[in-house]
Amino acid sequence: MRYSPEQDNFIRTATFDHPYPATKVAWVPDEQGTHPDLLATTGDFLRVWKVTTSGRGKDEDEIQPLFSFNNNKQSDYCAPLTSMDWNRDDPSMIGTSSIDTTCTIWNVETQQAKTQLIAHDEEVYDIAFARGCDRFATAGKDGSVRIFDLRELEHSTIMYESAKRVPLLRVAWNEQDPNFLATIESEAKYTTIIDIRMPNQPVSKLGGHTAAVTAVAWAPHSSCHICSAGDDTQALIWSLSGLPRPVEDPILAYGAAAEINNLKWSSINQEWISIAFEKKVEFLRV
Repeated sequence: MRYSPEQDNFIRTATFDHPYPATKVAWVPDEQGTHPDLLATTGDFLRVWKVTTSGRGKDEDEIQPLFSFNNNKQSDYCAPLTSMDWNRDDPSMIGTSSIDTTCTIWNVETQQAKTQLIAHDEEVYDIAFARGCDRFATAGKDGSVRIFDLRELEHSTIMYESAKRVPLLRVAWNEQDPNFLATIESEAKYTTIIDIRMPNQPVSKLGGHTAAVTAVAWAPHSSCHICSAGDDTQALIWSLSGLPRPVEDPILAYGAAAEINNLKWSSINQEWISIAFEKKVEFLRV
């Protein structure tokens, strides 16, 4: 999609077929505008696509598949990938998580795997790189958040374990302060905030939702603001500036027309948040 000032709306510029239901879609992180327009998707494989912009309007951009990454060297098929994250400090690097308990770090430029490791005891549901360092975090069905260091992959640190090993579906790293992580438990009505300096002791649990939380995103420009969204149709923005004091209420709230299944805080236009529900995407101005 592209924003049209004339119509004051977003217009569709291209569509493409994906061989398997996509579990995540992400543009190459390129705040300086120095990279080609690349798009990565996960599903059956990690796939990287190139978008060529015609500039002529609706349905006229071209999306070409560049290459796909198979993390199973013994077969043309691999276990489904649950998520991915593009390293914002080194865009040549993408990490993927899989139901086969592994995570793989790929080099987009060489089209080769830098490393593959068994990350959890069960399925890995999410992966996220920290800003400004060599660490990435994972979350999985075994109910743990783990941190890995690219310089020493033989070891990992369990940062948090949920009660009764409830699966953890998402993990998000604070964009400004890598000491803080957020994670979502399956069917939980709250978001758990973790300070990695105090493992296994959440510094806060953000309630406010009346149904399961489905998505979470830190503000790219602030170390203390975070947005959560859920099946209660609510998108809530929280300020964590008072930690370690309890955070009782959100500072802003928005009600959508249906259950929200995903959200994204814009890193370029930092006053905008997009939310997805049903077949729609809405853009909220904070």
